[in-house]
Amino acid sequence: MWRVLGNPLVGSENIGPLCGRTVAVKDLYDVAGFAVGAGIPEYLREQPFAAESAPALRSLLGAGATVRGIAQTDEFAYSIIGANVHYGTPPNPRVPDALPGGSSSGPASAVALDQADIGLGTDTAGSIRVPASYQGLWGLRSTQDAVNRSGLLPLAPRFDAVGWLTRTPEVLRAAVVASVQPQLQRGTPARYAVAASVVFGLDDAVQKTFVDAVDRLESTDGIAPVELVDVGDLAAMFQAFRTVQAAEAWQVHGSWVRAHPGVLGADIAARFAWASRVTGSAERAARGVLGAARERLDQILDDRVLLLPSTASTAPRRDSAPADLDRTRSATLALTCLAAIGGFPALSAPLLDVDGTPLGLCLVGPRFSDLALIDSAVGLADRLA
Repeated sequence: MWRVLGNPLVGSENIGPLCGRTVAVKDLYDVAGFAVGAGIPEYLREQPFAAESAPALRSLLGAGATVRGIAQTDEFAYSIIGANVHYGTPPNPRVPDALPGGSSSGPASAVALDQADIGLGTDTAGSIRVPASYQGLWGLRSTQDAVNRSGLLPLAPRFDAVGWLTRTPEVLRAAVVASVQPQLQRGTPARYAVAASVVFGLDDAVQKTFVDAVDRLESTDGIAPVELVDVGDLAAMFQAFRTVQAAEAWQVHGSWVRAHPGVLGADIAARFAWASRVTGSAERAARGVLGAARERLDQILDDRVLLLPSTASTAPRRDSAPADLDRTRSATLALTCLAAIGGFPALSAPLLDVDGTPLGLCLVGPRFSDLALIDSAVGLADRLA
């Protein structure tokens, strides 16, 4: 779970609303005096020590938080499973025989185990929302350009976003307030929507849990009927997302991967091998699909919040077959890529469960509705209770 641990590892820079709060930093961010390891020992050995901490971390330190430690990530953050061939798999305290979810696995587990109050992570394709859903945490992927991403090792810059994991919405809100420009934040959208194609594509247990929750929300006072919307061809959007993400990941890390054969785990190595074969024409065509999808999603999220499950399933078992994990990964990414395509904020709130196993309710909102999503989810939590 931890790569480096301190008490504290880095002190606060100010007295503020996060005084007494501790941070688990995903091993992609610059932390002054330490090198970034990206979940790979060989990569860590080659990196220089950071002269200063990343702005996203300094925002938390400036609000009074301290760094508890640097927490593990999946290799180059190119996974949502949470397993690491070099360092092992962090625990999932809510479902002990299950995977924690990645790639912000270390920060998520540290928060779930009460070893830190805030997990500072990233979300390219769901790496905040997936571990939040699997471990019953609050997790927010920020509007892509709401937080300075310098000092952060990228995976796919077109989609990378800063995110946070906490046990309570109050701490999450305080972390977000410390990190964004409040004057750019917009008010709470007036309406809620559900994409029919997303619901029909879920497995039976998750579909029933989600539909029952929407029905309960509609039966309470103060919630207008949830609108049905058409997000378009979900399979085509996911394939285009996957293509552009892979092309960018290869542009960022391909030289290092080529120079270090045999270092990466089999699943990550296979992902990079596929990425290396993405042609320029395929990337351009995929970017065209994403541009059209972004325009469509902008219209849907005009004063609406899209509701969907945070993940296509609850946390998979640790002993799941690789083929089963790959299917689970693809089904979940088809949900999580919607926010990434548009650079939208997306919140996973721990409001659902399937037979006692946590499942996040995801709220995707217009850009710069980060704080509004938290406030909306608190209201939904009260109604579902």
